[in-house]
Amino acid sequence: MGSAVTHAPATQGPVRDSGPRHGPVASPHPVAPKRRGHRENLAGYLFMSPWIAGFLLLTAGPMTASLYFAFTDYNLFDAPRWIGLDNFSEMFADPRWRHSVRVTLWYVVVGTPIKLVAALAVALLLAQKRRGQAFYRAAFYAPSLIGASVSVAIVWKAIFSDDAIVDRTQKIFGIGAGGWTGDPDLIIYSLVALTVWQFGAPMVIFLAGLKQVPRELYEAADVDGAGRVRQFWNITLPMISPVLFFNVLLETIHSFQIFSSAYIVGGGAGGNACGPADGTMVYTCYLYVQGFENSRMGLASAMAWMLLVAVALVTAVLFWSQKRWVHYEEGGR
Repeated sequence: MGSAVTHAPATQGPVRDSGPRHGPVASPHPVAPKRRGHRENLAGYLFMSPWIAGFLLLTAGPMTASLYFAFTDYNLFDAPRWIGLDNFSEMFADPRWRHSVRVTLWYVVVGTPIKLVAALAVALLLAQKRRGQAFYRAAFYAPSLIGASVSVAIVWKAIFSDDAIVDRTQKIFGIGAGGWTGDPDLIIYSLVALTVWQFGAPMVIFLAGLKQVPRELYEAADVDGAGRVRQFWNITLPMISPVLFFNVLLETIHSFQIFSSAYIVGGGAGGNACGPADGTMVYTCYLYVQGFENSRMGLASAMAWMLLVAVALVTAVLFWSQKRWVHYEEGGR
């Protein structure tokens, strides 16, 4: 018996290719990539428009205007009159301006290191596990939130005034210096005490840096017989040097910008606006006196730009110096 072979029926006519059965379906209205990119950029600029408007109206605009006023004689009431570099030459020849520069530099050089040392010391204590740690962190950080307010400056002035709590405490130990706020030589120390009291913000940053130091380094140092002091200098400080640099930079800039506490503790208005015998005559306080009490807005604008240049130079020096003492991961600097 033979097997039957079945043949497929022959196809009549040419075979047409129907194309792929699966695949992307073309959009009836394709959007060009360039047009889509324009729409995305427009949406981005739309969301950024409040910030851009604020920057142009509240920052860039006033800065440009103050740069122009720095070369004019302007008193807020009459039209500015161009005088060239006269404001800068008058500023450099002013003995009160030079005094304000000295007071500000003294405040920055003395107040900033003491504040950072206090912040680091408290951060080292709070880095250890102990009861009530969260409460102590919040308590030490709280002065940073309210320290720059006018109300705290008024209370601070009352504390250091004549026959107040500080004066009475001094008398217990036989120190009869009187009130600090009335003494031209002591009032600046009350400002330093106020800024040191606000060490909470750098303390939190130091605490975050201390948490990143590997515990294995301290364990290896214990095995080698290194004491706490040696561990601090050889492990802790190098490991937190980037955090230390950040705090030094931030607090130095803030110290140059001190105004409200110096103005309120110094007197607040009139002839003693910046303290008795200009004891709290920091740079910004004298700038305020010239601009708003003496109506010398042109001169005040010139002083403001000199402050900007000085802060920029100090910042540049700090960034240059960090190559020598700031250590990053993997031995980089």
